[in-house]
Amino acid sequence: MTRWHFPREDVARLRELAARQRDASRLPVMEERAREWTRHNDLVPGRPMIHVEFGTFRNDLVPPLLCRDPMARQLEDRILSNLVNHERIDDDRLVPKTLDIAWWVRRILFDQPISAIHAHDEQGRETLGHQFIHPIRNLEEDLPRLRPSRREVDRESTLAWKDFVENLLGDLLPVRLAQGSLYASPTGDVVRLMGMEAMFMAMVDTPDLFLALMDRVTQEYVDDFRWLEAEGLLLPNNGNDWLAQGSFGFTRSLPDGPPEPGVPLRTRDLWGYLDSQETVGVSPEDFAAFILPGYLRIAELYGLLSYGCCEPVHPIWDSSLVRLPRMRKVSISAWCDEAFMGERLRGSGVIYLRKPSPNFIGVGRDLDEEGYRAHIRKTLAAARGCQLEFAFRDIYTLGGDPEKPRRAVAILREEIQRHWEG
Repeated sequence: MTRWHFPREDVARLRELAARQRDASRLPVMEERAREWTRHNDLVPGRPMIHVEFGTFRNDLVPPLLCRDPMARQLEDRILSNLVNHERIDDDRLVPKTLDIAWWVRRILFDQPISAIHAHDEQGRETLGHQFIHPIRNLEEDLPRLRPSRREVDRESTLAWKDFVENLLGDLLPVRLAQGSLYASPTGDVVRLMGMEAMFMAMVDTPDLFLALMDRVTQEYVDDFRWLEAEGLLLPNNGNDWLAQGSFGFTRSLPDGPPEPGVPLRTRDLWGYLDSQETVGVSPEDFAAFILPGYLRIAELYGLLSYGCCEPVHPIWDSSLVRLPRMRKVSISAWCDEAFMGERLRGSGVIYLRKPSPNFIGVGRDLDEEGYRAHIRKTLAAARGCQLEFAFRDIYTLGGDPEKPRRAVAILREEIQRHWEG
């Protein structure tokens, strides 16, 4: 007997949406975008690619869910999300040809769940504001107590869910087991474990203990990835697959599957991701001493590396980040020295992944078109001669105007047409 049973109205709603996704995915523009992303990620010169990540302002664009069953609502939300960029924004994101699900994997760092206290808005809803309850209070006392991480995969439930969805929608959309980039953020874990102030102080007061903690956290990621390999859970991510910094994995530089029949994929066959937003206040010298050694160990496991989120990378580029192997993309955030990074990345084989300021789309009702155009032209000048990509992220509201993302993309295309010299 199946574990799930959806009301008839939910089934009708999901099949209607699946047909809509199927039809959109077959449009000629989607094949063109796939070719362009592949060209771009394989470092062939051409136009800059554009993506607007809408997850942080999804309520402004995604219509209310109509399904009643909780699992049906998850599918409804997934399919609606697959359509948003095409229907509402018109950037370079593709509508997928498949309905993707991931292995149901659970990982608990050091077998130590970390809870958080969330702030609430005037309607009682949880907001982004939160405070972690840190399990490490005294590094000298607590470090020896850390246990190995817990890793679990529920194969039976994953495959049962895949079969159920295939029976429901497979005649309209193929169902695919898929994964995005392998993700690692050791300093993010350290902050959740002990807090940012304590992390900074530990580098000064107990440097050897802090290095030992970084080594433990790094080793847990190495063990995570080796476990995924051994369990046969790794999947190709060189197509319309998510890269953690708002990009996509299209490339011919990574394999479409295992190197030979019966041999599982390795992490070296995949895109991986690293960031260290939490160390913005750390000097380049201390980053190289305390953070870089672990990041080098993890980066060595990846086939291609996509690095960075909101942190400015220019202060640590020459002393640390340039040493990370097989880096293909680096985040040039709104706080980064664009001109400096343009000089460093020109001819380097590393994509200049620009994160424009979210304020133009996310603050106020009206888009400041003159200021926004100047902002974009500054990037186009700084990145001249680089492989350039735009990823709009961290926009939390549209200020009541749901057309702003579409207009921002249209203006960006105009400025590229007029001013880009790749």
